[in-house]
Amino acid sequence: MSLSNGRSYLAIPGPSVMPDRVLRAMHRAAPNIYAGELVAITETIVRDLKVVAGTQHNAAIYIANGHGVWEAALRNLLGAGDKVLVPSVGRFGEGWAEMAKSIGAEVELMPFPHLEPMDMAQIKTRLEADKDHQIKAVLITHVDTSSSIKTNPRALRDVLDTCDHPALLGVDCIASLGCDRFEMDAMGVDLMIAASQKGMMVPPGVGFVFFNDRAAAVRDRLTYVSGYWDWKPRAYPEAFYQYFGGTAPTHHLYGLREALDMLLEEGMEAVWHRHEVLARAIWAAVDAWAEAGPMALNIKDPAHRSCAVTAAHVGAPAGAELRAWLEEKAGVTLGIGLGMSTEEDPKGEGFFRFGHMGHLNAHMVLGMLGTVEAGMIALGIPHGAGGLSAAARVVAEGA
Repeated sequence: MSLSNGRSYLAIPGPSVMPDRVLRAMHRAAPNIYAGELVAITETIVRDLKVVAGTQHNAAIYIANGHGVWEAALRNLLGAGDKVLVPSVGRFGEGWAEMAKSIGAEVELMPFPHLEPMDMAQIKTRLEADKDHQIKAVLITHVDTSSSIKTNPRALRDVLDTCDHPALLGVDCIASLGCDRFEMDAMGVDLMIAASQKGMMVPPGVGFVFFNDRAAAVRDRLTYVSGYWDWKPRAYPEAFYQYFGGTAPTHHLYGLREALDMLLEEGMEAVWHRHEVLARAIWAAVDAWAEAGPMALNIKDPAHRSCAVTAAHVGAPAGAELRAWLEEKAGVTLGIGLGMSTEEDPKGEGFFRFGHMGHLNAHMVLGMLGTVEAGMIALGIPHGAGGLSAAARVVAEGA
């Protein structure tokens, strides 16, 4: 017998839970795409996206997922044969490198273990060796959604500045925007990409590229940028359709307007605090379970953990069995162990991910953790006592 009837909880690292306010905003007839309300709210959307991103510079909107804005950013930065350095701590850093290679860039992938943060000293050594400044950009993920490692963009900006290296700093914030603290201008980031389906609480299909004047100058020196990916008409449109390279993503815009209202009503400091407390509650529960069982967090140092997604492992085949039990018996879906294969676990079935991003509150997290504990009991997975109580204490102290 299943106990999964009722509203299910998609606790994966995106698409995230959609707020009722966003759903209601999108549930409407198609609007006029030439004049009226949709045209008016698009200008406010661009304005408020910059607030969430922490930038006073430029924003471009694309009808695309995260892979699309990877390409959008790269098409405006790189010509054929240009070199990029991609320090990677997970599958999505590798994916951004693959996208750069696919458009003709020369890619130097600098892989680090998926269990710990990237080594800034190694990056510094590499940049110091680039005497002729062949490297045009350094590309990182703020939060790699596979490993859940969080990288500090400010630390990498400091490395670039110390080396007096002119390479642009590009940051993938697809998993982190609206969840982990990110302030583009204060962190010295030249270019940032994000998407609608995670901390922004809107269905997949809309992506964003934010860029400063340094990045804009690089784009202006390119001899060719394909028409659809060119960010100039999107950031400086002379007609409404240029915001989107054609027909507007009408209902996504209504949902995005409502989602931005929700974020700004709460305030970004409060949004970041909420995510931080709820993330710590998950970590506390896993730490308690780990005292007498195989479950463990992927990242040992809390300073390098994301407040949007947490990768954990319990061993194969228990990880896959736990995820299946939770979905089939309790209506909770956890994320798969994406890109976390090992020699002992080639399919990554011992790993899973807690998604805790966007429209999220204490009872959702505590309920999810309670079902995880129930699943371990049902499946006979050894675990320490007091996981739910440990999480509850974090919530009580952080509220």
